[in-house]
Parts: sequence; C-alpha cells; structure tokens
Amino acid sequence: MVIDVLGGSASFFSLAAGMFAPVRLVAVVGEDLPKEHHALFRERGIDLEGLQVKPGKTFRWSARYSGPRLESRVTLDTQLNVFADFHPQLPDKYRDSRFVFLANIQPALQLEVLDQVGDADFIACDTMKLWLDTEMAGVERLFRRVHCVLMNDEEAMQFSGENFLPAAARVILSYGPRCVIIKRGEVGSLLFTRERVFAAPALPLETVRDPTGAGDAFAGGLFGALARAGHAEEPALRQAMLYGNVLGSLAVEDFSVRRMVKADAAEIERRLSTLVRMISLDEDHVLKGR
Repeated sequence: MVIDVLGGSASFFSLAAGMFAPVRLVAVVGEDLPKEHHALFRERGIDLEGLQVKPGKTFRWSARYSGPRLESRVTLDTQLNVFADFHPQLPDKYRDSRFVFLANIQPALQLEVLDQVGDADFIACDTMKLWLDTEMAGVERLFRRVHCVLMNDEEAMQFSGENFLPAAARVILSYGPRCVIIKRGEVGSLLFTRERVFAAPALPLETVRDPTGAGDAFAGGLFGALARAGHAEEPALRQAMLYGNVLGSLAVEDFSVRRMVKADAAEIERRLSTLVRMISLDEDHVLKGR
C-alpha cells in the first residue's frame, strides 16, 4: 500500500514533458502540498506561475488494482477538495504557448483554458468515460476546437458508437481534429489521420508496479518531444508517440513519479532505440532521419 504520494495528471504530464522542453503548469493545490513537491517541479525547470495554491486540502484519489497484470481497478475514494472550485487562470506570459495540452478535467474547464490561449500551433485534449457519460455535449464542443484528441480504446468506441477503432477514429475526426491518438496500454498507441494510420508499440516490460499516470506520462512525452521538434507534422508526431510510450513505460515501473524522475536522457534514448528496432526493417534509416 502506498499513501499520500505525488500524483495527478499535471504531475505526470509536466515531469514527463520537462524531459524535453520547458513546461508551463496550470493547476490548483491546497496549502497542504509538501514543499518538496514544489521544489521537485522547480528543479525540473517547470514554470509554476500558473499553479494556484488555495486554502484547504489538495485533491486526493485512491484506488486498488488487482489481477495478474493489474488490469482491474476499483476507485476507493475521491476527494475534490480545492479542485471543486477550480477555474484555470493563465498568466499573461502563458497565453502565447505554441503547444497546449488540456488534461483530463471537466470539458467546461478545458474550454475555459482554450478561451485564454492564442492561436497555438498544436492543441490536444484528453478525456475519460465519466465525461462521456455525463457531459457529452461539452466533449463534442471541445473536440471541435482542438487539433488532436487523446482517448483510450474503450472511450473511443463509447464516444463514436463504433466497435472497431478505425471506424471510431473516423467519427472523432469528423468533428474537426487533424488526428486522433488512441492509447491501448501494454499494446501501445495508434495514430489516426485522415490519410494514414501509425502504430507505436509499447515497450515490453517484465514488471509493472503501478499503471496510474501512464496515460499522462505518455501525453507528456508526446508533447515534450513535439515542443522540442518545434512542429507537429506527421513525422514528428510519429516519433513523439514513441517518446510518449517510453515515458509511459517508465511511469508504470514504480509508484508515483519515482521511476520517471530517476531516468536521464541516455536511458530515454536507449528505450526509444528499442522501439525503433521493433518497428523498423531499416533501423539505421529511421535513426538517421531524426
């Protein structure tokens, strides 16, 4: 059992993305968040001007995983605390951000962020089953305003009403995004555009300790790599998905963000090379093209 460790979408995403590029964080915490967590973000070069610190307690969530591959999860407790009244406020210097990721919160709050940013190069959003069950209209409005949608396979099928992922992606693309990225856990991830499909494999792991945060770490690796590349054209997007899978593989190897923060650039590149070898008949050509 692990109690009161650092978690949340903002933590996993920003620490993963910070491996590649500067990060501007927008979130809310209570006054109870330990100072060492603030220090960790600062040490990693993450801009905390957009972090609201409110009187009260930080959001808390607990769950129990079971099954031989930790494939079953039961939520034990959710305490919104200061997040219950959260409205994102972007500092002026954040408004020109070129790459914007809308993490998995209520669609109305994601749209509030969009109303505060300028003409970003690449905007992506995440969502989850809860919002598909309770706020479908908001999710649809959101999808019409982003360049990319991230979902897992079950969410994509639920949203679209389709039973097969290519058909599900086609429905999502009809709302206007340039691409859809479908997260599939230990199977990897799929990129769908209107013209092409790309499959990014997951790194084979012998041990998984905690799958919490893997999707946000994936998104952080993806966005960090895109920001470092400076654009989101398809070749960069494909490579960024591989980096996302690398960061996801690190996240699940220990509880909280412990494993991610131990990794360095050399380890990330070694894991990337493993993925390249898995998908390429001509590894040298792929690596030279980076």
